[in-house]
Amino acid sequence: MLKNKIKTIFIGTPDFGVPSLKSLINDDFFDVIEVITQPDKKIGRKQILTSSPIKKLAQKYNIPVYQPKKLKELDSQIPDIIIIVAYAQIIPESILNIPKFGCINVHGSLLPKHRGASCIQASILNGDDKTGITIMKMDKGLDTGDIIQHKEIKIKNDDTFDSLFDKLSNLGGEVIAQTLKDYISGKIKTKKQDNSKSNYVGLLKKENGKINWNQNAEKIEKHIRAMFSWPGAFSKINNQESKIKTIKIIEVDNRIIEINKHEVGEIFIFKNELAVQCQKDALIIKKIQIEGKKIMTGNEFINGYKKYIGLILS
Repeated sequence: MLKNKIKTIFIGTPDFGVPSLKSLINDDFFDVIEVITQPDKKIGRKQILTSSPIKKLAQKYNIPVYQPKKLKELDSQIPDIIIIVAYAQIIPESILNIPKFGCINVHGSLLPKHRGASCIQASILNGDDKTGITIMKMDKGLDTGDIIQHKEIKIKNDDTFDSLFDKLSNLGGEVIAQTLKDYISGKIKTKKQDNSKSNYVGLLKKENGKINWNQNAEKIEKHIRAMFSWPGAFSKINNQESKIKTIKIIEVDNRIIEINKHEVGEIFIFKNELAVQCQKDALIIKKIQIEGKKIMTGNEFINGYKKYIGLILS
């Protein structure tokens, strides 16, 4: 055990940062002296006041927790290093300059590509064949700091936002401690980002889940995977007589069906399977959800909602 551990503050909120925080807590090189996270929020229909996953983990290890509405200053002794993972607030420049080894961010894409909040979704929407995490020394820009380490993983053709979220979260936990040790000891030299290769992706809103059927099937298939499980890929039923107004497309087969004889957005049956016509080619619907109902398979929809076959989604 080191005589003088690296005094560490961890800043984060959702599940994404839990493996990284756990890794630092369990490594004798680091002394996590404080955790900063978002204030407790009311969750669900019953609006139960709920602590963030990061707060729950910190409390388990009796680490002091600070929950400011807006982070303006530190509430503890000066740390040697600050680690930020998915905090959902801008870190003030005054704080960035405090720790000896800087403020280090774990970002869910291979920077400089996909800067911003919805970087995981962007990697699917863009059709990238790989993604990963970037461990970066933060500066006053948005995801513009010098790169300490890249760790890559392949994107599979059935990966969704949820599956990549879990993979990247765990990857961060696997590499954060050793990467920081190598960085602090001088074994890793930071690299400047190439700003010409960057693009910014903002925070997703619920309306971003709406499917535009006037796109080709390949693009829509990626959209459905990127929107799972929030905000969810959804469509309106273009029929005034229908009692059902909204349908969520939960999962489609990644095989593209070369059919172009139906109206764009039309639900139809293809070889005993539920399908939908896109602007170019069609998709097989594996799981679907009618508003107010449980998720069902395409075959369950065919058997239970035959009168909706032939309706147009818009």
